[in-house]
Amino acid sequence: MVFKRYVEIGRVALVNYGKDYGRLVVIVDVVDQNRVLVDYPDIVRGQMNLKRLQLTDLKIEIPRVPKKKTLAAALEEAEQVGKQLLGRKLIVQKRRAALNDFDRFKVMLARIKRAAVVRQELAKLKKTAT
Repeated sequence: MVFKRYVEIGRVALVNYGKDYGRLVVIVDVVDQNRVLVDYPDIVRGQMNLKRLQLTDLKIEIPRVPKKKTLAAALEEAEQVGKQLLGRKLIVQKRRAALNDFDRFKVMLARIKRAAVVRQELAKLKKTAT
C-alpha cells in the first residue's frame, strides 16, 4: 500500500494554514473531495479545505458527526499516545525553525560525517559478505 493516512472519519489532523494554524482537529464528516467537517472540544465545528490540513497517523474510533461529549471522551481515551507521537514531531519542527545559518551549517557537517561513517561500515560489510 502506498498511502497510510486516509481522509476518514476520526482521523486527527494538524491545521497548517489560517487562523487555527498549529491546532489539532478531528475529521467528523467528509463534505466532498476537497472539504471536510472538522471539530475539536475547544473549537467550533466547521468546514475546512483539505489543503489546510496535514493528516496524522492518529485515528480515533468515533461515529459520523458525533456530539461534543462523545468526541471529548474518545479523545481522552486516545490522547496519551497522540501527545507522544505528535509532540515530538512539533518540537523538532520548532527547533529547526529556530536555527540560524551557522547552526544549519553545523547540522549539515554532522550529516556529512554521519553519512561517511555509514558508508564506510557498509563497505566493510559488503567486503566481508563477498
